[in-house]
Amino acid sequence: MMMSPMLAFLAPSRLWLLLLIPALVGLYLGLVRRRRQRTRATGRTMFDLVIPRDRTWLRHVAVGLSIASLLTLTLAFAKPKDEVSVPRERATIVVTIDVSLSMMATDVQPNRLEAAKAAASDFVNSLPPKFNVSLVSFAMSATTLVPPTLDRGAVTAAISALQPQQSTAIGEGIYTSLAALAQAPPDPSDPTAVAPARIVLLSDGKTQVGRPSDEAAAAAKAQNVPVYTIAYGTADGYIEIGGRRESVPVDRSELARVSRISGGEAYTATSAGQLKEVYKDIGSSVGKEKVDQEVTSRYAGFGLFLAILAAAGMISLGARWP
Repeated sequence: MMMSPMLAFLAPSRLWLLLLIPALVGLYLGLVRRRRQRTRATGRTMFDLVIPRDRTWLRHVAVGLSIASLLTLTLAFAKPKDEVSVPRERATIVVTIDVSLSMMATDVQPNRLEAAKAAASDFVNSLPPKFNVSLVSFAMSATTLVPPTLDRGAVTAAISALQPQQSTAIGEGIYTSLAALAQAPPDPSDPTAVAPARIVLLSDGKTQVGRPSDEAAAAAKAQNVPVYTIAYGTADGYIEIGGRRESVPVDRSELARVSRISGGEAYTATSAGQLKEVYKDIGSSVGKEKVDQEVTSRYAGFGLFLAILAAAGMISLGARWP
């Protein structure tokens, strides 16, 4: 049950106790009013000249802190919860890499493909041990080079062996990645459980052949598989074909659209260093999940602090109430 856009509780029925607070506030105000009326009716006496006057402002502050403490402790009693990030136990990640000829551009040293291979290998080795990893490459068509496996060595070896080919088929790369996910082995301890899956797709261009990437992204969305895209390269990239220079600027718009449709995130990298940071950020994202966790101690501690302040204020007044 949501009490506000930012706060939820595991035992919301206990929040009915908050109704005691306005009742206590009303009681206190009534006592203050009665005391003022009694003072006006009797006037000042000899005792008023001898006994120090009460510090009314301090009394009000102490009562206010008491009410605030009661409010906070009641919230703690209702078991507030919050979303926290915890490591995933299992998941399947498909590393999908564009090996089209444009990936040979040297705007990233030594070239886009070699830098991408190094960063992808680091990414694979950084994933949690229980994550299954698959490798898909695409150019004119797409191929599953390594089905989902726990063997990081097999995946990194296949990444190192990637070679450039002609054309670009981003949509086929996504469809093949979805097919690779179907080969993920079940969890031995819970064979019926469906582990979360993500596709991490790196490319520098836009679709030239094959099925549209928008349709592939929609298929990924339907299977609850977000696609994290990395647009890799700069606007100044070029390759040489038959002694002729051909411009191959990175195209970010299609990849951004793919990530948006599928429910993933879009990244951009223009250098080998940036690419490693992007893979690191993606690894942090896919390696953790949001879960509800009780945060009672946070509110109980704050309520206790307020109660101590209120007690100190009342003690300084000799605990004299209206």
